[in-house]
Amino acid sequence: MFVGTGSDVGKSIIVTGICRILKQKGFAPAPFKAQNMSLNSYVTKDGLEIGRAQAVQAEAAEIDCTTDMNPVLLKPSGKNKSQVILHGKPIGDQTARSYFLGNNKQHLFSEVKKAFDHLNTQYSPVVLEGAGSISELNLKHRDIVNLRMAQYANASVYLIADIDRGGVFASVYGSIALLDENEKKLIKGIIINKFRGDISLFEEGKKLIEELTKVPVLGVIPYAKDIYIEEEDSLGLEEKNKKISQGKINIAVVLLPFISNFTDFNRLEKDKRVHLFYTRSKEDLKKADIIIIPGSKNTIADMQFLRSSALAQEILLAHEQNKKVVGICGGFQMLGHSISDPHNVENDIQTIPGLGIIPANTVLASEKTTKQCQFTFKGNDKLCSGYEIHMGVTDFEEQLPLNFIDNKPEGYINNNCWGTYIHGIFDNSTIVDDLLNEFNIDYPSEEFDYQAYKEENYNKLAHHLEENLNMQYIIENLTY
Repeated sequence: MFVGTGSDVGKSIIVTGICRILKQKGFAPAPFKAQNMSLNSYVTKDGLEIGRAQAVQAEAAEIDCTTDMNPVLLKPSGKNKSQVILHGKPIGDQTARSYFLGNNKQHLFSEVKKAFDHLNTQYSPVVLEGAGSISELNLKHRDIVNLRMAQYANASVYLIADIDRGGVFASVYGSIALLDENEKKLIKGIIINKFRGDISLFEEGKKLIEELTKVPVLGVIPYAKDIYIEEEDSLGLEEKNKKISQGKINIAVVLLPFISNFTDFNRLEKDKRVHLFYTRSKEDLKKADIIIIPGSKNTIADMQFLRSSALAQEILLAHEQNKKVVGICGGFQMLGHSISDPHNVENDIQTIPGLGIIPANTVLASEKTTKQCQFTFKGNDKLCSGYEIHMGVTDFEEQLPLNFIDNKPEGYINNNCWGTYIHGIFDNSTIVDDLLNEFNIDYPSEEFDYQAYKEENYNKLAHHLEENLNMQYIIENLTY
């Protein structure tokens, strides 16, 4: 199990790399995170929802993802409120207080243990990931994801610290010092992550940490900017590629407060013809060649945001100027005339006007649609793939389908505006080329194999970790 001194120390990435290393060495690993909080999710082959990070880790392990790998997923949907997903299906919304301090954690822990036990019969080893800090004393007795889970799984535990944020000695020593004696026995090693500069300068630092904690430091992992692994969190999107780029196609993704599944645009971002950035600025939208409204976990709240920030007016102006405007999932719903919530799926607002660009109305449903799909795009015979995650049903006053799934119409297209419920749609080169083909730029169209690119980077990550981590020690301490 890989745990952290805090959030965003690199646990998910390291687990991804460890899964690939173990696979390369002839093991049959599988990832496991008892409870994940993320708006980036994925759909399994059997149409169930899990955190995107565990889907990525499963891909690195070269296996299909299942809900056993992430039995509890929390999707923030409002102020201090999250949708709780158990074994891939929503079981309701809860406030942070009722979830973390309520009595349901014992039931959830039982379900988490069942998922782990089932996974553990199929794969070896199971590579567990913790969440946040292991030393949240006020929540520890209700913990279902960190050391209680490690104790149940009889896991060897490795503590990851982020040296880039500073305070590494205090964070490592304090995290271990706050554990009880039984918990301390679980910690088999320490990993210092995101080191910049000459690692040899930290040799004395390693020795000091080992003397303080009586736990070996298994490696210092250099900061690596040239390794691409899909991110789980939307932290930092606002700073991503802000400036308009001359000589490229500038694509603005609207940075909604409840943006979800921003990994939809990772493949598009890698295209040499494209400069993609996330923004909440009207001026940025004015300069963009293409505007994309992404998915949302709270479509009505994000539609209100578009209006209150005057971004809605800018999007409508871009549409009038015949710029390309694209909506994905929640963004697709916002393109229509109205969004209604009669079952209070998101909040107490019954109906809100949309942008009115496409002749459609959406009613949010109490049942969630989750499925992988194959489809054809704009009448092209080439089969594309993606997945759906939404709680809305959209009806059209005039049907102009964009895609066909099993010969059934999906989405809507009218001139330079189109929308769809399909996530991952831009992972298909056919769609990317169609989006960009009218722009006259210096970079030629090229067939970019996104899957091959991801595989190459899983291998690069594995090599990077093996070079800087005592993997032999970790393998020798595997528990069964």
